[in-house]
Amino acid sequence: MQYKNLGRSGLKVSQLSYGAWVSFGNQLDVKEAKSLLQCCRDNGVNFFDNAEVYANGRAEEIMGQAIRELGWKRSDIVVSTKIFWGGPGPNDKGLSRKHIIEGTKASLKRLDMEYVDILYCHRPDISTPIEETVRAMNYVIDHGWAFYWGTSEWSAQQITEAWAVAERLDLVGPIVEQPEYNLLSRHKVESEYLPLYSNYGIGLTTWSPLASGVLTGKYNKGTIPSDSRFALDNYKNLASRSLVDDVLRKVTALEPIANELNVPLSQLAIAWCASNPNVSSVITGATKEAQIQENMKAIEVIPKLTPEVLEKIEAVVQSKPKRPESYR
Repeated sequence: MQYKNLGRSGLKVSQLSYGAWVSFGNQLDVKEAKSLLQCCRDNGVNFFDNAEVYANGRAEEIMGQAIRELGWKRSDIVVSTKIFWGGPGPNDKGLSRKHIIEGTKASLKRLDMEYVDILYCHRPDISTPIEETVRAMNYVIDHGWAFYWGTSEWSAQQITEAWAVAERLDLVGPIVEQPEYNLLSRHKVESEYLPLYSNYGIGLTTWSPLASGVLTGKYNKGTIPSDSRFALDNYKNLASRSLVDDVLRKVTALEPIANELNVPLSQLAIAWCASNPNVSSVITGATKEAQIQENMKAIEVIPKLTPEVLEKIEAVVQSKPKRPESYR
């Protein structure tokens, strides 16, 4: 496993990481979580991602209990969580000072930890002034409840505004963004965020490298496996949006490229994400140890992604965004 700095910070995160979205609390409990987390550690993963909204807080409880029972040394791992959707009340969601502080305390209680390494603003909150959010995140850092803060699915403009506030007030700005990034979803990472990498040293911890499993090829026959994410009631809408003919044709056309490299399509897709120099860590998901073992082998595929192979991939997906004139 390679370890990369999180953006311009000194924090080192494993190039591949593990996220609790969907699986913890919906599909897995503590016993299964322990075996998966240990499998990740055995493969060199040190970064584990969560959020207050995952399984309504249960995902944090499961991860915290599993880590405690595994007896890991806290300083050996990097744990992140995300704040935005904390409950049904009017002040239980968003990025107000009230919810950031109360939500962080509640997350730490569920995780049974004194701090998280990274705290993300899970979405932008247009009803709260960015200055209030920046000040609140710095309050959290000053109290030692988080070491770094970041954003998830914010626009480049919103991140730039947060940094402008931080610099004006001599505060800490967001060091990391967590966007969706895969062969089918590239605009933010490869176009919109370009000035952020050099201007602010923003790192990326990207999610959905397999486009919710679409890029594994397991849906190409038009059927949904019973143990897959798209078989869950909560994700049937996502399935209908994702499993369209054009996408499935592209995935089918990628398989010969993976076959030429003698690797599964899933490894090719993860390696492709990890090979982007602006990506600090690719967050993977899995419900079985065998999936983790397969995902982690993607590290070995990165050197195989020569310019020629990347051109072949692009010829199939045709998803490369046009760069703005000023960043050519």
